[in-house]
Amino acid sequence: MKNHYLVISRGKWDATAKQEDVQQAIDRFYAWYEGHLESGRMLEGSRLQVDGKVVSGSGITDGPFAEAKELVGGYWFIVASSLDEAAALAAENPCLAFGLSLEVRPLEPAKAQASETSNETPDAWRAQAH
Repeated sequence: MKNHYLVISRGKWDATAKQEDVQQAIDRFYAWYEGHLESGRMLEGSRLQVDGKVVSGSGITDGPFAEAKELVGGYWFIVASSLDEAAALAAENPCLAFGLSLEVRPLEPAKAQASETSNETPDAWRAQAH
């Protein structure tokens, strides 16, 4: 059974790299990416623009914030049988040689339940569950 995995591109280009070398890696990335889109091993994603807003219960503020530890530059999806298979495919990305890193996360098909442990579960609730 094939599952979907979100790939999040993080970081900035290596400032010591030559721009033409980075551009060649970007060109190789798009050829690699488009080939996997055609084969069905990947689903389309997008680069993210610099501008954005952060929306929370306390309001809306400008963002994303430059002081964030790792900037998110874009995302796409991998279709694979396992997290290991998805990570191995992501590891072939030519842009990894120039400072970017990728986070690969399985998508949770179930609806959220406050009673189940998830990414949003506070530590205090986790401690009560044990």
